Parts: sequence; C-alpha cells; structure tokens
Amino acid sequence: MTIDVVLINPGGRERVYQQLGNELTAIEPPLWCRLIAGYVRDRGLSVAIIDSEAEGWGPQHVAERVAELAPTLVGMVVFGHQPSASTQMMVGAAEGCRAIKEVLPDIPILIVGGHVSALPERTLREEPVDFACKGEGPVTVLQLVAQLQADEPDLAAVEGLVWWDEDEVRINPSATLISDLDADLHGNVWDMLPMGRYRAHNWQCFGDLGARQPYASIYTSLGCPYKCSFCCINAPFDANRYRMRKPEAVVAEIDHLYRTYGIKTFKIIDEMFVLNERHVFAICDGLIALGYSDQLNFWAYSRVDTVKPHMLEKLRKAGIRWLALGIESGSKHVRDGSDKRLKYEDIVAVVRDIQKAGINVIGNYIFGLPDDSVETMRETLELAKEVNCEFANFYSAMAYPGSQLYAMAVAQGWELPSAWSGFSQHSFDCQPLPTEHASAAQVLKFRDDGFHEYFANPRYLDMVTQRFGWDTRRHIEEMAVHRLRRKLLEEEGA
Repeated sequence: MTIDVVLINPGGRERVYQQLGNELTAIEPPLWCRLIAGYVRDRGLSVAIIDSEAEGWGPQHVAERVAELAPTLVGMVVFGHQPSASTQMMVGAAEGCRAIKEVLPDIPILIVGGHVSALPERTLREEPVDFACKGEGPVTVLQLVAQLQADEPDLAAVEGLVWWDEDEVRINPSATLISDLDADLHGNVWDMLPMGRYRAHNWQCFGDLGARQPYASIYTSLGCPYKCSFCCINAPFDANRYRMRKPEAVVAEIDHLYRTYGIKTFKIIDEMFVLNERHVFAICDGLIALGYSDQLNFWAYSRVDTVKPHMLEKLRKAGIRWLALGIESGSKHVRDGSDKRLKYEDIVAVVRDIQKAGINVIGNYIFGLPDDSVETMRETLELAKEVNCEFANFYSAMAYPGSQLYAMAVAQGWELPSAWSGFSQHSFDCQPLPTEHASAAQVLKFRDDGFHEYFANPRYLDMVTQRFGWDTRRHIEEMAVHRLRRKLLEEEGA
C-alpha cells in the first residue's frame, strides 16, 4: 500500500501532563490534521491520519505504521489543543520523527505548526526533519507532494516551505491565508479518525462524569483580533486576522457528528467564540432549530469584555454550558501591563451574569506576568476565590514562541526552558518566566500551591456540591490529591 501523505498528531501526553494525562485531561480530535487532510484530499491526494496521542501509540509503533503506508511525504502536525500546546508538543513530535527516520531514512518529513511558524529556521536546524512550514500548512503540503513526485523538483516554488539549499536554510514566502474556510478548510474527514477514543475534560461533565465520551471539537473561526502579550495564537497567520466559517456549515457539522457518532459533548476550539454577535447568534439559532440543543454540552472561550448579558439566554438555550474567561490577574496594574484593561467590578459582574443564566464559568488565571510580585499573585488568587467559578485553570506565565513575551524574553536575556517540554504547564521540567519581583521558582510554587488552595476551599466545594452533587465533589477531592513533581522546586528545595 502506498499513499501520498500521512499526517501525524504526535503523542507524549505523559511528558506534558505527568500523571494527570491518564484520566483527567481531554483527548481531542486534532484540528489541523483534519483541516490539512480535507484540503489535500479534495484536490486528489490520498491521505491518512495517525493520531498517536488518541491511539496511545509510542514512536516505534507510529514508525511501523508509516512504513506500512509508504507515503511520499510525512507531515508531523504540532498545532496542539490550544495555542500554547504547540511548543510543548515538540518533544513528542521530535521523538516521532526520529523513530520514523530510523526505520525509513529516505522518506521526507515536513513539520507544521504554530511553534514551527514562530521559529522556522531553528526548527529545521534542530529537529530530525527534512522540511519545515512557515504558515498554516495545507497549501505547503499540497505543493510539496507535487514537487516530490515531479521529475525535476523545484522546492523554491513551494509556498511557505523552509528547506535546505545545500548548506543554507531557505524560507519561501508564506502562502496566502485561505479565505473560504467552508470550501477549503472544512476538516470533514472524521472517517479517518479513531472517534471512539476522544474524551472531554473532566470538568465539562461535572454532574455526569460518564458523559465525557463520545466527544468532538469543532471550530467556527480562526485567529484572533486581540494582541495579548502572552499569546501566540497568530504565529501561523502572520497577522491579527479573524476568519469565520458560515454558521450553517458549523451547524451542519455538529448535526453530522450527533447523528453519525452520537456526540453530544463538544468543545468550540475558537480562540474567541463569543466575539462577533451576529456570527454567534446565527450559530445558536441554527443549533436551537435542530430540536435537540437541550441534549448538547458545549464549552467555548470568551473574554470578559465580549460577553453581553442579552446574549446569555440564547447561548444557554443553544447548548453552551461552559464559558472559559481569560481573567488572567487580580491586579489592575498587572492586567494593564498584559493588555487586559479590565476592572475588578466588571469581572465579578460578568461572571455572576453568566452563572445566573445557567452557564458554568471556567476562570483562567496567570501567575508571573512581567509586573507580578508575590503580593499581586496573591491578589489574583484571592480574586479567583472571591469569584468562585465552577472551575479554574491556573497558569504560570510562559514566553511561548510567537508571543510578545517571547520576543521580550529573548531581548532581555531572560532564562528560558532548556527543553520544549519545559513550556508545558504541568510537566516535571516546567520553567515559567521570572518577573521583576519574583523568581521562576517562586512563580511556579505559588501556582501549584494556589491550585490546591482553590480546590480545597470549603466555599468552592460547597458550591460544587450544591450545583453538581456529591459524586462531583468527591471527584474533585480525588483530583486535588495529585501533586505534580517539579524539577525546579526540587532543585531549590522548595
């Protein structure tokens, strides 16, 4: 059996999440594997997807499967579940590429992803690959396969390709961003994926933890118009662009997944779903018209300043049961410095409005932003406890490649992780940024201690018990038993 291109979603969950990856984290369908596969299949290429994370396959097993397929090109796709995940996935991607090269030294490998776009030349120089991609990927994959199959390949003609021209790294101009998402980036290749292996986050199914499967993630837009200093979402796009799918296409995809695979639990992958009111309402109206939106459980990202009270009833009626809000910091000074100019009162009021509408809230908080001190990090934790969201994510500030923070860290000579796994929030070798007032170890320790303080808070546990029941409370108490090992803290005896 031979095939034109094999796209691989790398594994390595145990390196990224430690013991949390076994049961608590989500396993999501790989968005960009889907989008690239659909694009090239529509244009006549034969394509397969290997989701090694979902399958639980190690690098050797992946290499053996690639050998069976004997492709013209291997595409290692490292976009991740959220923008920050691209960098932390580089460890699993590198291990997979290395194993493939040991078995199939002559099959070319192209690596694609947000991290790759942010550091294209470095990626090509350091990783066990033949090519890298600067940009989204679909056009580059299609054109590269055509050149590899040509009698006289012309690599300079492949848009977005990063390649070796003898001893020199060449970076071709990126392909123009695809404008018609529904025609060209529909991602309707669900038949290529192990649909029975995907599962939702534990918190999305509080009150019914058995509903984590079946599960799928879909997108309604790409990119984000905002410029938060800690975010690298737009690295593959080279612009603060915001492109939307047609609402009817989104609704049709959800209906297909519901009717074909019985999926009722979904994630909306968009970096910012609740942004364009007309777009959001059209999707909600379409979902309501399906007649079964009361069975659906969606979660989506939003911002405190884009959620309007008059939107909430319709969001809930359409099946939106969770909204993740980027609150980031409890300190106004720190929020202002990170381009999140929000007032404390506004944050509390928006969260309460969402909860009154019957929608649960995930508060996302960051410790260790450039202006943070131990005192301002304590303000953030106290805000989280006061707001008392149904769930909370606590992050350490990371200088992800492609973000303003990364450029600042490089310019200032700040110490960055020595391995890409160090950019994972939950890894053993996690190494956040220091601030002007706190060391990296202080930031990490505060983050980890803050997590356990929040989830052991009697006020939080009582709220969860009342809202979701005793089984969910016991589940959270069992979750909070997991204490992550941290190399940085062990070395400092913290």
